[in-house]
Amino acid sequence: MARLRTFARTLPVALALLATPAIPQDARSDAEIAAALLRPPSIPGQNVDGMRVYLRAGLKTHFHGQHDYPQFLADWSKILTDHGAVVDGSLHAPSAAELENVDVLVIYKGDAGYMTPEEKAALDAFVKRGGGIVSIHDALCGPDPAEFARYLGAAKKHGEINFTLDAPVAYDIVAPLHPIMQGMTGIVLYDEAFYKLTWSGEGRVEVLANAVIADTPVARQAGFAGQTVPQIWTYERASGSDRPARAFAWMQGHNYENLKNYQIENMLLRAIAWAGHRPVNELVDYEGASPAPGVPVQAAPARAPRRD
Repeated sequence: MARLRTFARTLPVALALLATPAIPQDARSDAEIAAALLRPPSIPGQNVDGMRVYLRAGLKTHFHGQHDYPQFLADWSKILTDHGAVVDGSLHAPSAAELENVDVLVIYKGDAGYMTPEEKAALDAFVKRGGGIVSIHDALCGPDPAEFARYLGAAKKHGEINFTLDAPVAYDIVAPLHPIMQGMTGIVLYDEAFYKLTWSGEGRVEVLANAVIADTPVARQAGFAGQTVPQIWTYERASGSDRPARAFAWMQGHNYENLKNYQIENMLLRAIAWAGHRPVNELVDYEGASPAPGVPVQAAPARAPRRD
């Protein structure tokens, strides 16, 4: 009987609780919930806190094995992800929205100096806030080298006789103590060198490596065979932020195979980190994110340095 009286007393309370609307466990706004649902799933092993790099490539040009911009986009999106960066990229000039959170823009695409007003405005805004640029091979070409040199330190005018074609390029490392040049030696690449450059009248250029222009028929015709010309340099100029805008230029890359050279790959990784105002060895020394609990780890095969 006592149990029956207790049940009778608690029954109204239980019924009232059932009739009361449940308090939502997630008090976030509809916009926050929608954003969470639309957020892409995380990539296993990706360093979500890494520096953000945008790879600007282009359509394939030239002969087999040369100017393989699409292959660069495929290869270096993986290389940079493996080295702790967060990577995006395309075969077109990035918009202002695509550059909004980017630290470094890497350009391996011929004649990047040709820009629409919208593309130039996006690049200007990126540089104004201190964004970094890394230029590979003929990315520094365009119709107005004096204007494009403001972004890269130096530029080349499209259409001029200004190349060695396939020829030996022997580096003379003139700034061996610069952090980007760690481990770089006076290697010889079979590639292409440019020699007529328009240098920026503002900012600071530091030449890292020169090369003597090979005595090819084209270089001889232009009067530059045997002359010493910078092939690798850095550039800094004031921006609209509290840090300078930085750029790095490497003039080779005509033959795509040279991007796989061990010294060149590490140089480019350091250059990207430097241009983004990050510790210069951040990408080179990245060891990978910690695996999720319970996920087996496979050791990566040892990577022997190339003897180039």
